[in-house]
Amino acid sequence: MTDDTIPIGSMIPLSGPSAADAREFRNGMLMAADEINQRSGILGRKIELFFEDTGSQSAPEVVRAARHLIGHHNVHAIINGYNIGSQNSEYEVIADAGIIYIHHNTLLQHHDTVMSDPDRYFGCFMGDPAEYWYGQGFIKFLSWLRETGQWEPRNSRIAIISGNKPYSVVIANAMASATGQFGWDLVKRPIVVKSSTENWDEILDDIRAHDPAVLATTQFYSGDLARFHLKFMENPLPCLLYLQYGAMHRTFSEIVGDKGKGAIVGTVIGLPRDEIGKNFSRMYTERFGANSTPEVGCQPYTSLHHYAIAAAIAGRTGGPGEAQVNRQVAQCLLNYTYRSVAGTIRYHPKWQSVVPYPDAVRDPSLGLPHLFYQIQGPDQERALIAPEPYADSQFELPPWLNNASVG
Repeated sequence: MTDDTIPIGSMIPLSGPSAADAREFRNGMLMAADEINQRSGILGRKIELFFEDTGSQSAPEVVRAARHLIGHHNVHAIINGYNIGSQNSEYEVIADAGIIYIHHNTLLQHHDTVMSDPDRYFGCFMGDPAEYWYGQGFIKFLSWLRETGQWEPRNSRIAIISGNKPYSVVIANAMASATGQFGWDLVKRPIVVKSSTENWDEILDDIRAHDPAVLATTQFYSGDLARFHLKFMENPLPCLLYLQYGAMHRTFSEIVGDKGKGAIVGTVIGLPRDEIGKNFSRMYTERFGANSTPEVGCQPYTSLHHYAIAAAIAGRTGGPGEAQVNRQVAQCLLNYTYRSVAGTIRYHPKWQSVVPYPDAVRDPSLGLPHLFYQIQGPDQERALIAPEPYADSQFELPPWLNNASVG
């Protein structure tokens, strides 16, 4: 670090179960920093990036990473994808330093922490909506498919399998609590599983006995989801299948191949198929290869660009101990709505997390789109089927339902 650079840190799980996503997080940061630096950086100072591995994303690992970035590299901000497992422990280190922190942990707990002491946690932002919106948004999506005649469910029954991380449990519980409101019936409380080593035959047989029209799983690691999906496809249930965020990753399709076709996957931050999203996707894959996943890399890419704009408006950036400067940057993040490659980034003034569309607002210009894809073949782009006006494809009945002649 020199006086001519602005040090920015990033905490990513390069060696853990989320390593595939971490590579994309790193790619997104590198791409954004290069673009900003090619335009003279932030107020004439180039960004210098520092990465710390968070491994299994436990609280001690993430706190250690934050301390190293702050104490050793004197970073002005920490910007990264997700670390699921730290449960906001790193907020204390960051609040003590008075720097900016933008992450994509997708945790409702972020709201609680920030609102518990807004003055202390002024610099903590979540660059996507909380995981709660996944659950409610999915039930709304199912209802939309039903009400628009794109799908005629055999019955109103829904079964849910949850991972054991708080992230997965919150999503599963949000799904369960919203079912009755939209005319669906939960067959039983969400089944909580630990990993892909579960006895899936026994679990799926138990669910099969309830004959649901929908099966949703909120486990999110791409490898775990792929192994579950292969087991599901050995004897498919006659239902729609929803897989949590991780099935969006290229590694999922590489494992399941053509058997993935027809499954639905959602993300509260991804890439719309408009001109901006398509251009980013093209540039990203040209740089990082056809097997990269721009829908994941766009997360920290978007947040680093937003930070650069906010810092430029504020007139400077601040390192550890310069909280007053960083309060101005934080206020600019709140005040400046940013149309990113992922859609509209607008921070809620109390939560300091991004507002989702259409889950929380009906105007697509005021919220980040909760996107639903339908998986195609391993070498095909996933079909974006919701929400309007971002959808570029129509929902299709999954092959295992077509073959069973049920609708």
